[in-house]
Amino acid sequence: MDLKFKTMLNIAYCSDKYQYTMGKSFYDSGMKDQHAVFNMFYRKAPENNNWAVVSGIDEVIEMIENLGNMDPAFFEKFLPGEEYSEFRGYLSAMKFTGTVYAMREGEIVFPNQPIIIVEGPLIEAQVLETPMLCIMNHQMAVATKASRVCRATNRPVSEFGSRRAHGPWAATYGAKAAIIAGCSTTSNILTGAMFDYGSTGTMAHSYVTAFGCSVKGEFTAYDTYIKTHKGEPIILLIDTYDTLRCGILNAMKAFKANGIDNDYPGGYGVRLDSGDLAYLSAECRRILDENGFTGCKIFATNSLDEYLITDLERQGACIDSYGVGDAIATSKANPCFGNVYKLVEIDGEGVIKRSEDKIKLINPGFQITYRIMKTDPQKGEIYKVDVTCLRGDELSKKIEAGESFTVCDEYDRYKYKTFEAGEYTALTLQHKVMENGKRCVPFHTLMEKKEYYNQTLSHFSPSERRLINPHYYKVDISDDLYNLKMGIINRIVKEINEFEL
Repeated sequence: MDLKFKTMLNIAYCSDKYQYTMGKSFYDSGMKDQHAVFNMFYRKAPENNNWAVVSGIDEVIEMIENLGNMDPAFFEKFLPGEEYSEFRGYLSAMKFTGTVYAMREGEIVFPNQPIIIVEGPLIEAQVLETPMLCIMNHQMAVATKASRVCRATNRPVSEFGSRRAHGPWAATYGAKAAIIAGCSTTSNILTGAMFDYGSTGTMAHSYVTAFGCSVKGEFTAYDTYIKTHKGEPIILLIDTYDTLRCGILNAMKAFKANGIDNDYPGGYGVRLDSGDLAYLSAECRRILDENGFTGCKIFATNSLDEYLITDLERQGACIDSYGVGDAIATSKANPCFGNVYKLVEIDGEGVIKRSEDKIKLINPGFQITYRIMKTDPQKGEIYKVDVTCLRGDELSKKIEAGESFTVCDEYDRYKYKTFEAGEYTALTLQHKVMENGKRCVPFHTLMEKKEYYNQTLSHFSPSERRLINPHYYKVDISDDLYNLKMGIINRIVKEINEFEL
């Protein structure tokens, strides 16, 4: 295999050069093996969400395991010269030897919570930043948007945005992310094959026009399709020429000619892809019902998103299922997700980035997040608060032991909530997924990830799940984490104030 082709296959090196220029300094100065902890997290959810949906962990694990599988000649492309010779040799053999903790795919995550924690030698952990963010930012953008779209309706939503996705890689893994976050099906056959999920699809307008640009040709197209797909789901696209004056009529004619009725086991329907979907769906429903096709489903597509679907539902549209393309595949309203990857501890000492922008201030130290759940007699098990602690700190020990504890609001210390022993259950959100550089957790199927997301979502209140102005869900940090953070800040501020040339 030549270098160019092999390089294309290893996404561990889909990276920025600065990861390696920093690495050279770490290597030459004897810092390469310093024990580092990095957190990947985001600061603000897109589109005024309270939260985001995790997707991409399996691909990150695969990427990390491929680190070091590269010919030395590759590194000469961007680190040329004799001064880099020794470093290139180190990089070509360098494997990740550390530990990775991560949330499950399908998890609901709030700002500043560690989604992935990387613990290991400094260089090994540092060079993971760009490929990890590339994977996670894309998939979480799509998953979070898919969640919003699917929460706009109780009806099934299909993802079919591959043609608008930002390349084949984005189309394939974006469809996977969309399925996790609520979409019932995808049109992407590669996603279906890779994740053993299956794919769906019927016809485009070119299929109809291929039989002659005429009303008669439209009927022939439908008739031929039914005859060649008998036993499968039959969905006919009816807006090529005129939805109400010929499309729906030709569809019913073709159904009758081929014995497709309410007893057809494969399921059947029509698809609307243009025009006033609320009006057309209502008229099609009336015409179908009047002619005995009460079991015929109506599918709607046409640049839909959560806002348009919400409005169609408000208007009482007679739509049984939606197809959504670019709004999901590109996370159209917010295509750039904001995950970042920050060093939070070096050789056991917490570190932070203190920024001019308040939102960019990070939490230091080796962390763990607990989701506190209580049982309500009417509502069942509901999530009440998330709290991020330093591993092994006082609050973490109390939660692990099931003892009473109190959490305070990070920004208003007079706001607090006490949980008594025996009245709560604590879920740990980050789990060890790699140890000594090797995967240490079983694979979950795409359906298992989807089910986990649905289960997690069900434990949040309806007000926290709504699309517009969702109710605030309580997210806090432990006193020890707060004190570590403020202690570092105060020390740095003191040093700045005393600094002189």
